[in-house]
Amino acid sequence: MRAKLDDRDLKILSILQHEGRIPKATLAERVNLTPTPCWERLKRLEDAGIIESYGARISLRALGPISVIFVEIELQSHQAEDFARFEKAIADIPEVVECWAVGGGIDYMLKVMTRDLESYQKLIENLLAAKIGVNRYYSYVVTMPVKDTPLPVGIIAEPG
Repeated sequence: MRAKLDDRDLKILSILQHEGRIPKATLAERVNLTPTPCWERLKRLEDAGIIESYGARISLRALGPISVIFVEIELQSHQAEDFARFEKAIADIPEVVECWAVGGGIDYMLKVMTRDLESYQKLIENLLAAKIGVNRYYSYVVTMPVKDTPLPVGIIAEPG
C-alpha cells in the first residue's frame, strides 16, 4: 500500500535527504509549518517507514584511495535455493555495498568498494572459491564519479 504524501511531505523528505541534521524549527520554517505540525508529519513519515534512518554522507576521497567496481553476476543454476545461497553469502561481505537482483542476461548487479584493485581481486577469488554458484562475472571499474544524488522524491512519489 502506497503512503499518501502531499507536497509538504515531499518537501520535508527532499530537505532531509540533503540536510539530515537540520534543526526541526528550521525544517518547519522551510516547509511553511509551525514546529508541532511539522514534528507530527516527521513522526508519521518515520512511523510509516518512509524515513528509514538518518545518516551522514561520507567523502570517500577524504578517507584515502578507494576503488569502486560494478560487477555483473550470472549464476550457474536458477533454482530458488541457488538464489538464496548466493544472496546469503553476499550479505556477509562488507565490501559489497549494494546488490540488486536484475532481469535480462545477468542475475545480479553488485556495487563493490575496496581499498584498491588488488583487494577487489582477492574478494572475487574468495567469491569464486566459496562455491556459491557464480558462473560468470564482469567487472566495471569506476574511473570517475559523475553523478551521485539523493532520491528524487518529488519526481517519483505520487502526491496524495
